[in-house]
Amino acid sequence: MQAKQTGLFNLPGANRTQVPPILGIPGLPPPIPVQTFGMGIGSNPNLSRQSRRLYIGSITPEVNEQNLAEFFNSKMIEMSIGTGGPGKPVLAVQCNYEKNYAFVEFRSAEDATAAMAFDGIIFINGPLKIRRPKDYGGPEQNSPGIHVPGVVSTNVPDSINKVFVGGLPTYLNEEQVQELLRSFGELKAFNLVRENGNGVSKGFAFFEYVDASVTDVAIQSLNGMELGDRYLVVQRASVGAKPGMPNLPYDQFPEIPRPIMPAGENSTADARILLMLNMVVPEDLMDDQEYGDIYEDVKDECSKYGVVEDLRIPRPVKKDKMKPPPGELGFQTALDAQRADEAAGVGRVYVKFTRADEAQAGLKALAGRSFAGRSIIATVLNEDSQTTPPLNLIFAPQPAAPPPLPTS
Repeated sequence: MQAKQTGLFNLPGANRTQVPPILGIPGLPPPIPVQTFGMGIGSNPNLSRQSRRLYIGSITPEVNEQNLAEFFNSKMIEMSIGTGGPGKPVLAVQCNYEKNYAFVEFRSAEDATAAMAFDGIIFINGPLKIRRPKDYGGPEQNSPGIHVPGVVSTNVPDSINKVFVGGLPTYLNEEQVQELLRSFGELKAFNLVRENGNGVSKGFAFFEYVDASVTDVAIQSLNGMELGDRYLVVQRASVGAKPGMPNLPYDQFPEIPRPIMPAGENSTADARILLMLNMVVPEDLMDDQEYGDIYEDVKDECSKYGVVEDLRIPRPVKKDKMKPPPGELGFQTALDAQRADEAAGVGRVYVKFTRADEAQAGLKALAGRSFAGRSIIATVLNEDSQTTPPLNLIFAPQPAAPPPLPTS
């Protein structure tokens, strides 16, 4: 959970839904036709159809073919977006509720391109995520160059101005998070990351301001802010990214894990502590034997890159074997235990090397590596780094042997 909330590099598999053609899918009902004056298909119907379709991601169960078609038709006519030809802009809509996406087919490629300006527009219970289909073969024109007032794009391209915000309470929705961020300027793009695209919030988001000059002020003001029972982590998402990375379409961006740096820390000259997230989960650390094996595995691997002066893998509080109280009290007890584990750094691995260059070597070698099927997220810290929990507590003196499982 901590790794996901950190959100410090693109999570594998994000926005990679396989997109089938809109027509002729076996086992699915045919798209509902919308009255029109003509299909406008040229000499190559398949290519024409590809250019006229848009993929709508993260739809909710309340969205159906009819209301989605009516929404696009009314908005495009109301705002004079598109070719403005006779009839309605939308020809057909098809929803796939199992995978939470829809396809909208327009009367022309120009209308489809124009409709991309609605990416991020609120419809029923949330923003619509509008993208080109994967089989799109037309010109690479992801932005129609039309600004719809009040619409914030859901596509936050990788750039120096892309900002990550983590530690968000999961009960906050898009509008509530945007309201907080708008205190510093108008938003150009915003994406709250959710489970399976439209499930519960994962507690982190990406955003970009229209005026790039307010970015640093927002980062400095928001980073470390207490919100609910959490503290925000806000930093540029591009820190640690490789220079010259292309801004590829959402479904083609390479899954390259990037080492990440804490906000405001640019110097790594004395950073000799390697912090790794998404490497272990509390369940791995409960059994003494399993904990010992993980401890030795990590120590052996890290010793390849330098002398390991200290290694700490915080363990979860031992859970009472008695059945938890029923109802709300039991839920609160479990929540308190989870928060205690988070506050103790459970789920993180701290490796202190004797020299900073050894920590850097470990960072380059281990960031993005797979451990127990999870991609490691890593960064380096110096001993003065402000972290939660504080490093002086993490590296407090302890027995030479791996510590026993603590009791509550």
